[in-house]
Amino acid sequence: MMTFDRLAARVRALPPLVADLLVVAVVGLFTASDAAVNDPGYRQDDALTWALLAVSLVALVFRRRRPVAVLCVTGAACAGWALHGHIGELLNLPVIVALYTVAVLGDRRRTLWTGLAAAVVSGVVALIVGRDVVNPQGLPVLEMVWPLVPLLLGEAVRTRRELLAEYAARAARAEEEREREADRRVRQERVRVAREIHDILAHTVSAMTVQAGVALDALDSAPEVSRRAMTQVRASGKEAVRELRATLSVLRATESTAPAPRLDQLAELVAGVEAGGVRVVLRRAPAGAAYPAVVGTTAYRIVQEALTNVVKHSGAGRVAVSLTGGDTHLDIEIVDDGPPRSEPADGEGFGLIGMRERVLAVGGTLAYGPVPGGGFRVHAQLPTEGAAP
Repeated sequence: MMTFDRLAARVRALPPLVADLLVVAVVGLFTASDAAVNDPGYRQDDALTWALLAVSLVALVFRRRRPVAVLCVTGAACAGWALHGHIGELLNLPVIVALYTVAVLGDRRRTLWTGLAAAVVSGVVALIVGRDVVNPQGLPVLEMVWPLVPLLLGEAVRTRRELLAEYAARAARAEEEREREADRRVRQERVRVAREIHDILAHTVSAMTVQAGVALDALDSAPEVSRRAMTQVRASGKEAVRELRATLSVLRATESTAPAPRLDQLAELVAGVEAGGVRVVLRRAPAGAAYPAVVGTTAYRIVQEALTNVVKHSGAGRVAVSLTGGDTHLDIEIVDDGPPRSEPADGEGFGLIGMRERVLAVGGTLAYGPVPGGGFRVHAQLPTEGAAP
């Protein structure tokens, strides 16, 4: 079932002109229906009524580019209906849309001035007409209030969009700052490691060169001196290897010592993805099949990376994950229902490269690509016979 948020997202994804024409069609349908229904005792619809409606609808097409001008045109048409004596509950719908657009595409100052002007004009028209269309008792104050409602709604929507944009900008700045900090630390660590290696090699190799020269000079005349020098060369070499190993081990300090992930943990992985708003359908056949550890870990990582790509790049709302085991192989397939998309511009993303490397490491095959009609498919086949335990 399509939620309201997803429907609104699809509407916002439409080209601006298409969205405006859709709004005009909906407004025209309701306003024309009201204009065609005439209350006894009031002026019946005529050519002027329909001409004002046509002008209002044509103006709404340009509401994004000229919101204030469109408001003036639709407001004049609405006042024209009232002054002409034709009433209707939905005849002010075009000016309501125009008021909302002025607020949502403008700023707070323009909204305040627009609300003041619209309230005054509406009240004056109500006094001239001599009756309130909404309230039969005739209270022009009520006619001054209704233009403020779409303005307040537009102001609330615009404020929410600005807040979301600010939050997104803050998150982007924070992410950039984290990346810069990580790069800075990496550069610092590289400089430190390079300095340590330089110190080790410069000192040790220089000493070994001197000792080797002594050994060569004393090789014939003083064999014992030569032997001691070469012994020292060997000791210096061992010491250099030990120090280099200790220094370079820092580069592996971030490797995790946690147990390798298993296929039994896919349910937890799926739950985490679904918490982000993407529905995942997981199917395993047979349900409790056991595979070599390297195959299970590779399969888990493939599903993990594919789901990550779905969340980050596809915009899909549903993804199907299937793991089908046979006597000699394990088939993995991940298919999403996102909009049509192609592969990365450089041929492969880092995630796809990582999946391919993992699959090739166990002797399997990997295929991926867009699905006709929309979506993306990843398929891997891993051999289960002869795999390392």
